[in-house]
Amino acid sequence: MQELVYYYPSGHENHYENGHPERPERVEAMVQALQSSGWWESYHKIEPMKLSGELVCTVHTQKYIELLERACQAGMGLDMDTYTTPASLRLAKNSAGGAAAIAGAVWNGDYRRGLALTRPPGHHATRNRGMGFCLLNNVAIASQYLISSPVLNNNHVTRIAIVDLDLHHGNGTQDIFWERNDVFYISTHQSPLYPGTGKLDEIGKGAGEGYTANFPLPPGTGDQGFQTVMEELIIPLLDRYRPEMILVSFGFDPHWRDPLGHLILSAKGYGNLIKKLTKWSDLNCQGKIALFLEGGYDLEAAEVCAKSVVAALLDQEWNDVIGCSPHPEGLSWQAVVRQAHSIWDL
Repeated sequence: MQELVYYYPSGHENHYENGHPERPERVEAMVQALQSSGWWESYHKIEPMKLSGELVCTVHTQKYIELLERACQAGMGLDMDTYTTPASLRLAKNSAGGAAAIAGAVWNGDYRRGLALTRPPGHHATRNRGMGFCLLNNVAIASQYLISSPVLNNNHVTRIAIVDLDLHHGNGTQDIFWERNDVFYISTHQSPLYPGTGKLDEIGKGAGEGYTANFPLPPGTGDQGFQTVMEELIIPLLDRYRPEMILVSFGFDPHWRDPLGHLILSAKGYGNLIKKLTKWSDLNCQGKIALFLEGGYDLEAAEVCAKSVVAALLDQEWNDVIGCSPHPEGLSWQAVVRQAHSIWDL
């Protein structure tokens, strides 16, 4: 078994709008950082799968897919924030196909870990709407692929945990799995902030009640707050649910340099979060874990966070040349942790 596999979104530079923060340089900064560390050329890059329309329409409505096709053909935005180009539909399908290919390769045991540089990103895309820079929900489509496709000796995955560590709440992923219990969606995110969802009491509905966990964190949370949330809330919930694989929505915008947020997480702190998840996966689900790129808009943060997560996936050392935030960490996250303990009886 090889240690790591990547998905790189070839041609992604054709999804671009001048002056927009969701830009091709985000991915290229990560690749350059991994090249300089010797962690890029050493590992295989997987090709995206060609996804069936049936699979995609299990996650998104046919009406939305048709709307997305028309918008991309015309190069029209889905909203004020979410642009398209004539190349965007093909690239979005490749991004989702790359996510599914990474998930399947790790589940099959061909590779120990996976990292998909999914662009366009996806976790804000709901069943019937693209928003927040997102067109197709990559991590949701990868999850659905594992659940509904006989990817390993006709052995379907029955329990997946999605851990969303982006600055923003993944309202789209929550929406898609809101009434399901085969995917446990767990999110840390800054609050208040776009898109305004992800409150502590949003825990799912119907068959999905108790299979969505939100931890809205205040500005200034920093490394200590994140580590406490991981150790006291996320890991115990994984212990309770016992997923067969962990998929991580990896956004590097919680980093203290990011222009859109104020969670002031360091790259070292982010790497420690991934280390906790990889250790759990090694002990409980044969090491099956894969990461999928979401947000993050500062290029220096992109470089150090890329190194931090790959070092965590490979269990190797690295040097955080940027270091911790110059701003002091707050303690108001403690109230969130206390409330969450009460809600989840942890």
